[in-house]
Amino acid sequence: MARIEIKSDITGTLWQLRSKVGDQVEAGATLMVIESMKMEIPVITEDAGVILELLVSETQPVAEGQVVAVIDG
Repeated sequence: MARIEIKSDITGTLWQLRSKVGDQVEAGATLMVIESMKMEIPVITEDAGVILELLVSETQPVAEGQVVAVIDG
């Protein structure tokens, strides 16, 4: 299996985690939601796999391009 890094597309604050380490996710699943300028932006995985790491926690600032999760796809 391949280690796949999931990155944020925007700068903002992690508003909501929708999955946890060990979860099996399908391609297209929303892993978390980032709030930026009063908008809620989903972080979606393009690959199916198991979540190995969540590198941010709720209310934590997130930068554009930052790795926020790692899945084993």
